[in-house]
Amino acid sequence: MFTLPEFFVLSFLIGLTGALVPGPTLIATINESLKSGWTAGPRVTSGHIAIELAIAIAIVFGMSAMLSEYTNTIAVLGGAVLVIFGIMNLISARNIKISSTGAPIEAGPFLAGIITSVTNPYFWIWWLTTGAGFLLAGLKGGVIFAAAFMIGHWFSDLGWFTFVSAGISKGKNVMPERVYRGIIAGCGIFLVGFGLWFISGTIF
Repeated sequence: MFTLPEFFVLSFLIGLTGALVPGPTLIATINESLKSGWTAGPRVTSGHIAIELAIAIAIVFGMSAMLSEYTNTIAVLGGAVLVIFGIMNLISARNIKISSTGAPIEAGPFLAGIITSVTNPYFWIWWLTTGAGFLLAGLKGGVIFAAAFMIGHWFSDLGWFTFVSAGISKGKNVMPERVYRGIIAGCGIFLVGFGLWFISGTIF
């Protein structure tokens, strides 16, 4: 079992591997940053967090008893999803870019964060497998461990999207594409390795 600080750091790292990969929420952050500056990152993230908080509350207070007998199955599925996402990261790392590739959502940053989260199928896949698995694992150590998982996860989202919005609002590239691709590839390797470790720890 991890210590509380270790669980927090692990949650941050796993959350960061997801936040870094381009998706609807990143696109919304870029688009909103062009209109409202660096504060777009935290505001988009707050909408994303609102949805995740509702999911976490449902799992902790409404679904934990129902899911408890399936904890090992959820953990194995969560590990498998990490491995799959890791492989996807490695495949896409060659050509991946930080760019806006969609029409902006005219709803304001907070609602954009909500809309881009709930309409993203990968968001639900992650939460129904990996997210639920880690949250249930945290609950075994008490509510404080579950809280550490959520806070670590949110810090990764907040840190990355704020970094992006600050860079975009100043008219600068967030980072060189080569560096970004290297980070994505590193995230892929981390996800594959940790996913396999998580599966083996659950089974054996």
